[in-house]
Amino acid sequence: MAPRKNPIAEAERYMENAKTILSEKGEKKDGYYHDPKYVRMAGNCAWNGVLLAIEASTDVRKNLKKGQRLDFFDYQKAVIKKDKKMNITLLSAYESLHKCLGYDGNPNCKIVQAALADGQKVIDWAKKHFSIPE
Repeated sequence: MAPRKNPIAEAERYMENAKTILSEKGEKKDGYYHDPKYVRMAGNCAWNGVLLAIEASTDVRKNLKKGQRLDFFDYQKAVIKKDKKMNITLLSAYESLHKCLGYDGNPNCKIVQAALADGQKVIDWAKKHFSIPE
């Protein structure tokens, strides 16, 4: 896979795609989305954007062996290494975007918006710690 020139822009595109999924497909009424399928799609899309941003701004893949997969704790360690204060936001994004939205499809609009906001905070943090390699 060819390296992306600006993976932070790609991460932000993932976040925008998640919002588009919810606005175009996610029918809501009385503060709830009525089809959890679109909530799950949006949650997974946004979470993948968060992971892209972390990969771009940390050395999370530095010591990865061929064929080895990263798990959440690898990302968490890489973020903590740069900024311990960001850990709580990352944990919240993981729990809300990946688990609550991505797996469970939680339909509560307030929870969905809070999850997207946490994901955006992590991407914004990653943007501050990212420099395009020459």
